Order: sequence, then structure tokens, then C-alpha cells
Amino acid sequence: MKEQNRDIQEDEFRVIGKPVIENAPKKRPWFAFLSALILIAIALFAIFCLLNQKHQGQSNDLFDDTTSLQSVDTSSPLGHAAQASYAEKIDTVINDIHLYLLIPHNAVPSLVVGTPNATDTTIVLAVQASGIRADNLEILGSFVLNGDIIARGKSKKGFCAIIDGNIIIGTAENTSFFEEAVDKGGDFFRQYPLVDNGILVESGPKGKSTRRALCSRTGEIFVALSESAESMHDFAQALVDLGVENAIYLVGGQNAYGWCVDLDKEQTVFGSDSKQYKNENYLVWSCLP
Repeated sequence: MKEQNRDIQEDEFRVIGKPVIENAPKKRPWFAFLSALILIAIALFAIFCLLNQKHQGQSNDLFDDTTSLQSVDTSSPLGHAAQASYAEKIDTVINDIHLYLLIPHNAVPSLVVGTPNATDTTIVLAVQASGIRADNLEILGSFVLNGDIIARGKSKKGFCAIIDGNIIIGTAENTSFFEEAVDKGGDFFRQYPLVDNGILVESGPKGKSTRRALCSRTGEIFVALSESAESMHDFAQALVDLGVENAIYLVGGQNAYGWCVDLDKEQTVFGSDSKQYKNENYLVWSCLP
């Protein structure tokens, strides 16, 4: 060992301090700080993934097996009917708005009051139809069920009439289809108009929400749903650009309950049936008798 206290030469200097211990671990405070940042980043990423999965869960569950439209021919039907009674599912993007289309095939439309039974194997598509008043929970607007007048009102100019098993969609403050539905034991309800003879109709509440609509296009009737929250204007414009001729709004929002049954008899439920009202009403398509 070298002598610790030897004399210092003119070209030398001595450092006074704690002796250096060989092989002692070096302290790295920056390493602990970096490790903490990495752990925080991993935790935030995990939380983001969980929230994103929760937000998109309903749409993913509903439309895992849809047929995608790469382009839209506005002059031809969208669906491809088979002989069975079912709801065909198609997804497409119009004006950066992701739309899901549910097209009933070989099925008879009708209105029902009260939440339909999801175990009813004859129903291939069920969606909420007319709105409910907030003050008295009565049906909002004119409503005819099997020829019986359940409610009257013209606050919404859009209408759907079901007469002799056929759906008529239109926009009018007064229409003879109301009386015809009564006379022929049909159904009738009113909703916000979205598209009238291919022209966008400005109506409905402001703000954004997941939207639903009942549409007619080249003689084909289907239900359109938006994947994300959209304004009524943007949603209606997407329907116009899809080639929809007439469309009215349907009860929308994340919790609007309903379901569809595909060609493989697989039922997909969307929304929630946790809140059920006496006058909650649905547009349903049932298998041909």
C-alpha cells in the first residue's frame, strides 16, 4: 500500500475527503426517477386502454361480423337478401362518419308498446321508435297501434306508417296515411324528419349523440346507426350522401335498447333495457308467417 502521508511534490496536489471504498455501489438518483416515470407511463397506458375498450365496447360487440361497403352505388340496393328471415349488418363510412346499417329481410314490420321480449325468436330486428314525454311519460306525437289511436300530436313532422305490411316514410304536417292506418288496422308514429325526397331537413335537438334513423332507399328499408356521437345535421348529411331518399329519426343514444338477429341466428343486443317505461315503444320486424 502506498504511504498515505508522504510529502507532496511541487507538481502534485492532495484531495481531502472521505476515503474511496473500492467496489462500492454508485448512487444513481436519475435511475430511480426514470424508473418512476416508466411505471407511471405504463399505468396511464393501461387506464387509457380500459377506458377506450369500455367506450367502444357496445359498437364492437354489435358489429364484429358486419359486411363492409368499400364504395356505395346510390342507384342499387345495399343489402343481399337470402331466403331466411334475418337482419343483414353492413358498415360504411360516409363523410368520415362511420355508419352501421341494419337491413331486415323477409320480415314483417309492426309497432309494439312496451319492451318486447328478447327471447322471442320470431323477432329479427327491434329498435325504439317514438319518443316519450318527460313530463308525463306519454308517447310524444301521433301514435296508432293496430288501428287504435294511442296518442295525437304534430310537434314532429316526420312520420312512419305501416299499412298492409309496408312501411311508408315521409315528412308532412298533415298526411292521409294517419287515417289510412286507423282504417286498415295499421300502425303510425311521428319523429323528427332527417331527409325528405333526398334533401336534408334541419330539425331535432342540438348537440351531439349517437344517432339512429329509419331510412328508405331505392325501395329498401333499413335502420342506420352512427358509431360515434354526431350532430343531427352531420348525421342527416351522411344519409343524403348515402343516397337515402327519406329518413326519420329514431330514439338514439348509447342506452337506446334493441337487438338484431343475423343469418346464423346469432342475436346481438345493443343499448340497455335497465330503464323500461310503460309507453316505451318499438319498431320490430318479425319472421314471415
